[in-house]
Amino acid sequence: MRWHEVTVHTTEEAVEMISNFMHELGAGGVSIEESGTLNKPRDTSLGQWYELPLNDIPEGRAVIKGYYSEGTDMERLLQQLEQSIKQLSEFDIDTGSPVIEHGLVDDEDWANAWKQYYKPLRISDRLTVKPTWEDYDPAPGEIVLELDPGMAFGTGTHATTALCLRTLDKVIRGGEDVIDVGTGSGVLSIAAAKLGARAVLALDLDPVAVSSAEENTSLNGLENQITVKQSDLLGALKEQEPQQGETSIQLPVQVVVANILAEIIVQFVEDVREALQPGGLYVASGIIQAKQDLVEKALTEHGFVIEETFRELDWIAIVARKL
Repeated sequence: MRWHEVTVHTTEEAVEMISNFMHELGAGGVSIEESGTLNKPRDTSLGQWYELPLNDIPEGRAVIKGYYSEGTDMERLLQQLEQSIKQLSEFDIDTGSPVIEHGLVDDEDWANAWKQYYKPLRISDRLTVKPTWEDYDPAPGEIVLELDPGMAFGTGTHATTALCLRTLDKVIRGGEDVIDVGTGSGVLSIAAAKLGARAVLALDLDPVAVSSAEENTSLNGLENQITVKQSDLLGALKEQEPQQGETSIQLPVQVVVANILAEIIVQFVEDVREALQPGGLYVASGIIQAKQDLVEKALTEHGFVIEETFRELDWIAIVARKL
């Protein structure tokens, strides 16, 4: 089988949104390659190693590839993708004069090649993300998150996801009810459950993300702790009395986590406040450093106090407590 390969040359700042656009347009897979230069700072405090291909991608730039089946109306798709990328300027996201390319490839050229670079990775003192196809012997007390990202969602290795996982490791004490907004692969929900959360509600508007999160939940044997739903936070809050057996979380919850764009975080701060009990924690990640003040201002204006901030590269994670 042959596939249409759409390549976007852009910035690391725009990776999350553009890859999401590609997926929403029906991509059978999305791959992301960022700068492989050895000058790029990497966290090795936990003994992490990086099996990344060296490349000539400039610092701060990225190459995103999306794959679409034969028969796809590519002229229409490329027009929609270009329009969506242009609209990112409304959110002050620097796309770096993106270039879009289109070609045809055989499925064996891409379907499994990316897996050689995805290895078990120690994320925090306790958490390790492991692809399902790799063998791994955990150390005593090490928590292993089994994951099959299916080419399209967070593997835990991207800076924003890894930062959010490390923040959850500090926040989850055990027994909490947690809502994960924009769950993607479900990796944050799985981590929360394995760290001791009593119950987790994983939300995503993308039906393919819901399917991926459900599969990964099952791979980790957490079906009784994690409920995955196709919904946004507001939709979940409107269901005042979830159906029996649908989810065991009790509103308001103790923790809400969201690893999404800063502009989106700002838009539903009030919904998060409604979802949290007094004293509850909001873990917000996916925030580029330049947007930190924007997010903190929105949080404080809605009755949150900033407790801690964590940084990796140019990304910020914020822990805010509801007053």
